[in-house]
Amino acid sequence: MNKPETRQRPKRTLLFSAALLLLTSCTTVARTGVEPVAEAQSYDILIDNGLIVDGSGSAPYVGDVAIRNDRIVAVSPEITGSATRVIDARGLAVAPGFINMLSWAPDALVADGAGESDIRQGITLEVFGEGWSEAPLTDKMVETLESEQGDIRYPISWRTLDQYFDFIENRGIAPNVASFVGATTVRINELDYADVDPDAAQLDRMRALVREAMDDGAMGVGSSLIYAPASYAETPELVALATESARCGGMYISHMRNESDHVLEAVDELIEIAEKSGGPAEIYHLKQAGKDNWDKLDPIIARVEAARAKGLRITANMYTYTAGSTGLDAAMPTWVQEGGYEQWKKRLQDPEIRKRVLAEMQGKPVGWENLFYHAGPDKTMLVGFKNDKLKPLTGKTLAEVAAMRGTSPAETAIDLVIEDGSRVQVVYFLMDEENVARQTALPWMSFGSDAAALAPRGVFLKSSTHPRAYGNFARLLGKYVREEKRATLADAVRRLSSMPASHLGLKDRGNLAAGQFADVVIFDPATIADKATYAEPQQFAVGVQHVLVNGQPVLSGGKMTGARPGRAVRGPGWNSCPPR
Repeated sequence: MNKPETRQRPKRTLLFSAALLLLTSCTTVARTGVEPVAEAQSYDILIDNGLIVDGSGSAPYVGDVAIRNDRIVAVSPEITGSATRVIDARGLAVAPGFINMLSWAPDALVADGAGESDIRQGITLEVFGEGWSEAPLTDKMVETLESEQGDIRYPISWRTLDQYFDFIENRGIAPNVASFVGATTVRINELDYADVDPDAAQLDRMRALVREAMDDGAMGVGSSLIYAPASYAETPELVALATESARCGGMYISHMRNESDHVLEAVDELIEIAEKSGGPAEIYHLKQAGKDNWDKLDPIIARVEAARAKGLRITANMYTYTAGSTGLDAAMPTWVQEGGYEQWKKRLQDPEIRKRVLAEMQGKPVGWENLFYHAGPDKTMLVGFKNDKLKPLTGKTLAEVAAMRGTSPAETAIDLVIEDGSRVQVVYFLMDEENVARQTALPWMSFGSDAAALAPRGVFLKSSTHPRAYGNFARLLGKYVREEKRATLADAVRRLSSMPASHLGLKDRGNLAAGQFADVVIFDPATIADKATYAEPQQFAVGVQHVLVNGQPVLSGGKMTGARPGRAVRGPGWNSCPPR
């Protein structure tokens, strides 16, 4: 056992660099208003002499954080006592662990529980559930999921969200995890992949599935409405599911029905769902896709702020890049995808159907989100294949592969979906940099990577990815806070921690305060930065020195410790949903 270190109090000095002082010039570094802890005690960990950015948005101050077991027990300008370990945080910022509001880490955490690309950015909570969630599942759904697995393959032993949480905790993970229940997952349980509306009995069973998931600890209901079969859901169906979530204290969160030509109507639908369900709502990865739509940020902001002024809690999250990443399913009309992948593939092989799909892909979209049209083949990069024979095409654009094959880009996209046995993961360049920068400063904006938590090793090297998997949060703090001063450090940390924690209904995470779980990130505001690029995305961010999850160091001195203290974090309805 480590011998406790008796704390010797050095004379207090401000040892922050000129770059840090410049960084915090918009938020005065203060040391008043927080009383010191007078009585000497013993702690497991004492974080010493750091710049305390506590998550509240208040001015940072130089101070200490004391941790015992998995909780913070004191935060003060000066803490005396002894500790098993003292972390010298001079010149570094000490903040609550960051919350990734849109994570696709479930498979990655099964393959490697480290979650390293996110841990190295200070993320301590991964939130799943953008339309699809790990539960509830039927045996038929599990059979389909296992057959469609790609580079990472494993048996699916759970059926409920509660069982999934037990599975992933027992697997051993570094970050905490949480999840929304996917509206798509609920729909497939009852309606399979059909383009139909549920009847009253079916909808009642779907509502019951939401309630069961909320009682298991879901954060609310998540939808992803540009994809089949999610796109088949009408607004009243979504209101019904969101109402069940709201009754259990959860929120509705959505990849809206459109992010391009009809993005304003999609925002209106999200606000309508919030108003009719009685719960809050959040927009996943807010964007204006396609150059023709870059002028729509102001009216989007106006709609959100008008709804907020009426008392509705409407918020958003984003990633800090001008390209998105999804599949070639977002390049084809949803009607051709009805029934799931095998039916989609079969239709694409029918000459008459293929001809119709090609025409719709190459024309201005009507009634669906066509990212092929908005990005163009020269700005559509191929990054993820299931078929090993196609992996050499990774990193090439759709236009380049079309030229290699002597087929049109639209025909090439169809052929790749057929050949790969999957939707094929791609990067679409769609957004305006100035809009992205402006969004980072919005007071109701949190952040999500919309990516897995990876590492440049093992199975993760079989496919490429979007740089947001390695750099989204570091890019915010480096490029947009330090370099461009779009937001203060204190406000950015608030929107990475306490604000999303509050929106999720978490009362004991998201702040540096006594009684909170000890999820803590210690980083250098003067050097934190993303290194990942589109050409070489698998590069870790820099600047984060220490990360603690539930009081245990998972990153220490810039090195992973191998600890796996992550837990399932359950929502406000856990074991407490009121009876219907």
